[in-house]
Amino acid sequence: MISTFRTAHRPKSLRAAGFGALAVLTLLPAIPAAASTAKEASPWPAAQAMHRPVTRAEARTSERLDSLQGRPEKLKAFFKALPKGGDLHNHLSGAVTTEYLIQLASEAGLCIDATDTAVAPPCGPGKRPAADAQHDAAFRQRIIRAWSMQDFPADQSGHDHFFDTFGKFGMATWYTRGKMLANVANTVVEQNQFYLETLVTPASDASRALADKVGYDADLAALHAKLVDGGRLDRVVDEAVKEADDTDVQFREAAHCDTPRPDPGCKLPVRWISQVSRGSSPVRVFTQMAVGMRLAERDPRFLAVNLVQPEDGESALANYSLQMRMLKYLRGQYPDSHLTLHAGELAPGLVKPEDLTFHIREAVLVAGAERIGHGVDLVHEDDWRQLARTMARRNVAVEVPFSSNKQILGIAGDDHPFNAYRRYGVPIVLATDDPGVSRIDISHEYQYAAKTYGLSYVELKDLARASLEYAFREGRSLWATGSARSGYRPVSACQGNRPGTDRPSSRCARYLADNQKAATEWRQEAAFAVFERDNR
Repeated sequence: MISTFRTAHRPKSLRAAGFGALAVLTLLPAIPAAASTAKEASPWPAAQAMHRPVTRAEARTSERLDSLQGRPEKLKAFFKALPKGGDLHNHLSGAVTTEYLIQLASEAGLCIDATDTAVAPPCGPGKRPAADAQHDAAFRQRIIRAWSMQDFPADQSGHDHFFDTFGKFGMATWYTRGKMLANVANTVVEQNQFYLETLVTPASDASRALADKVGYDADLAALHAKLVDGGRLDRVVDEAVKEADDTDVQFREAAHCDTPRPDPGCKLPVRWISQVSRGSSPVRVFTQMAVGMRLAERDPRFLAVNLVQPEDGESALANYSLQMRMLKYLRGQYPDSHLTLHAGELAPGLVKPEDLTFHIREAVLVAGAERIGHGVDLVHEDDWRQLARTMARRNVAVEVPFSSNKQILGIAGDDHPFNAYRRYGVPIVLATDDPGVSRIDISHEYQYAAKTYGLSYVELKDLARASLEYAFREGRSLWATGSARSGYRPVSACQGNRPGTDRPSSRCARYLADNQKAATEWRQEAAFAVFERDNR
């Protein structure tokens, strides 16, 4: 059963959960990192995992990766097969393939107007049925270019075009959340990932109506009291829960989950993060925050809240500090909700210099974000080195989607703070952001990182591990406290067990059954064992 269902389903046995599907494997004894032929790592603090022992299997896989340089097809296959953890920064509507969005528009009988926007029928003058794209190749390509970054000139700013795509295909996403999830979940599994956190906006209309009815009050406690008075906030949350129930039903039908031949995505653990439209009025922003946090406490399918829309928008800039204070207040009211924030998705020239100096800082120090999305303007923040040290100490991970950073902000290579974060020990997870719009997949992001920053196989492996370690997945980790800093040493319950076998000890098996995060991490470790065997 897909894990977007409201009730958690513990497997009756580890074999039923998928642990027995892999052959019995034994990892070879560790050898010192210095003996590895992997490329020299970028500088990390001495406490970081780059100084952990490297197994012979990892060293041989590093040699295999080195041997594939200059062989593009082989390299592409290597990175597709590489186990790549989970995707923690993924906007559902932006993750759907553009071709599938066109199919959804066709099925809904929508029209495409002169601006290449999907609109409601009838298709009068200046409009064409979206279904025409099924047989008119030129028309189809025109829509793909309008709804994605396909063929967008690399030497031009893609900021406006990127964000404009969502308005163009928006109507095709109405009432199709389950179908879109089926499309995205299958892609995630095909990319050899094991977990997905994806962003949606729950009960959008009801949330907006409640905000408008209540009206803004600068006293945040008083505003919150008005929202919850008489059960008004919970009624909006009820609608969000019903919306999620309907999504589950639509997903299972679209993915054929209850048939003899279910799609791969049916077994993918999926959790939702509630989007808040940061460009809206303060009362609507606050209401969406409250709905998302209350929802995360009531429904285990929902985990966290995040702010979306351009961070450089006029309202988003003007109200940024206010929004951080709102989040700080609401986290006190809903302590069980997680928080990850788009912060620092800015670049010089896009905003005034002073706007580059505090966004990540306030997201971490005021709002209390547990993860940061993008974080591109790090080195422009006031006392950024101390900020990076704080993030490292608090284990605030940065979600890095290289392609969208390049397409939206024009930031790539040495201009990106990737290595700055690494030097200060800030946890990093690679992500896709909007892979449908960007026309990429997670394998592309890993391959880009390896080529651009000279990453070894061991570094890539630990980036994949980090994407599960810093997920908001239920339960405790497979790894001892400190994860990367401990060299990815298993917790005591599973010490001496080697993922890749189908018979963990009874104590370890109980631990995995009780902790979904650890079970997902175990799955990935077993997949790494197979991958390393196949790439000797």
